[in-house]
Amino acid sequence: MHEFDYIVVGAGSAGCVIANRLSQDSSNKVLLLEAGGSDRRFFIQMPIGYGVTYHQKKVNWMYSTEPSPEADNKPSYWPRGKVMGGSSSINAMVYVRGNPKDFDEWSEAGNPGWSYEEVLPYFKKMESWQNGADKFRGGDGPLYVSEVSSQLHPLCDNFLSAAEEIGIRLNPDMNGKNQEGVGNYQITTHKGQRMSSSRAYLWPIRDRSNLKIVKNAMVTRILIKNKKAYGVEYLKSGNTVKVAALREVILSAGSINSPQLLQLSGIGPKEVLESASVQLIHNSPAVGKNLQDHLGVSYFYKSKVPTLNDQLRPVLGKIFQGLRYILTRTGPLSLSVNQSGGFIRTREGLNKPNIQLYFSPVSYSLESPDRRAMMSPDPFSAMLLGISNCSPQSRGTVSLRSSDPLKPPIIKPNYLSHEDDVKDLLDGVKVLRKLAKTDSFRAVIGEEFRPGPDCQTDEEMIEHIKDTVWTVFHPSSTCRMGPDPKIDVVDSQLKVYGIEALRVADASIFPQLICGNINAATIMVGEKASDLILNDHRAKHEDYQH
Repeated sequence: MHEFDYIVVGAGSAGCVIANRLSQDSSNKVLLLEAGGSDRRFFIQMPIGYGVTYHQKKVNWMYSTEPSPEADNKPSYWPRGKVMGGSSSINAMVYVRGNPKDFDEWSEAGNPGWSYEEVLPYFKKMESWQNGADKFRGGDGPLYVSEVSSQLHPLCDNFLSAAEEIGIRLNPDMNGKNQEGVGNYQITTHKGQRMSSSRAYLWPIRDRSNLKIVKNAMVTRILIKNKKAYGVEYLKSGNTVKVAALREVILSAGSINSPQLLQLSGIGPKEVLESASVQLIHNSPAVGKNLQDHLGVSYFYKSKVPTLNDQLRPVLGKIFQGLRYILTRTGPLSLSVNQSGGFIRTREGLNKPNIQLYFSPVSYSLESPDRRAMMSPDPFSAMLLGISNCSPQSRGTVSLRSSDPLKPPIIKPNYLSHEDDVKDLLDGVKVLRKLAKTDSFRAVIGEEFRPGPDCQTDEEMIEHIKDTVWTVFHPSSTCRMGPDPKIDVVDSQLKVYGIEALRVADASIFPQLICGNINAATIMVGEKASDLILNDHRAKHEDYQH
């Protein structure tokens, strides 16, 4: 059995970071295992190419959830990255750190070291912000973050002016001192190409002799003896391979696969493991529980001026924008469709935003949210105003379908099972209509065609929400960090309760979902986890020497 000091499972948003940081010390032998293949693909590197990878089996787990009884009793399609870079290679690239209060709440929930003040240095360390470093932003990290206002559709200015009209302040940097307000979204791109975690953290160091990266390696279980992790087992080209970890196994497989792997390895709720015929090694009741996800609702409007629909729908438009991108790395193909937005509070008494706003100068009303082809928008000029809820109260589960690691787990999101989520979304869509009626929008916006004029009362709007609500692709918290092994999975050092030499580091450890897109915070978790692991080893080494 080949031996390594550290084995990192999953080359996603956090795993790439950890593999990089642990291997900076040439005396550390590090193995990084990824179930998917290479991210050196045109449609991954081209920002808007996520419309293609959205349904591409080669790079995507393509999960489907169980129906949510309160959300029209329909299943949801959940794309998750199965490729180098994980979901950072197929996401919409919007860069949002979260609200400072999110992290203070993590700390107050019994997780010392995770307050905003304590995680800010990691956010700064990881990023290379286009406008340079300051008290809140980093200027020379591996992850490029771009400010692309000059390239955005002119309608974004109408959106920002409309927001000001209804009393929402402009915020030029939602990742700076304050998150609240509206502005143009920053995105993880560099010179018109996607900046995934893989590109940022692995591409520059691929020649390190002490880092071994194995692609298309499907980890099937963690090897455990006497309640201590000593390696992993994985499938590669039809063969089962076992590798040993002399110090630690770090699980960074994401909010679906991390709890699934723990359960496959005998760590999880006793009843779940029994029903899947998996031998119990450690009863950890919270593994796969506390699943949280942001939900989106969109309102669609005809436009009196050309939108991206007019650039991306016609064949000649596709050819022109394709050539423009290939030759100059500019234009709509170098951007996200989520161009502007922000964070607002819809009622008194809240200590942070409860709604995230999205504005896109494009529409896909003829497609279900599951089937959006970025290059095939509606055949008429239109735009969308959208919202998602920042702090959902509904909780779901991830649990084994069987002991077969190749079978996808059972994902139950339980969307809208908590009445507060419905209330937040109702408040949010009322704001969209307020925005649409402002003077700033009146000159450019046409009729609302979805949900349309027939949807007016609270009851009708709630019905529309339940019929059309969709995931914003931010699952988290299934291996929650906290002080209580009965309701949490890892401690504040990210160590799995009850098992030695095993940590989890990805979005599954979030104690609660943050306000906004989760990729930046997941990369931050990777940075902080790396320090925790290295500091641990240093401390043990010093103890040994004494």
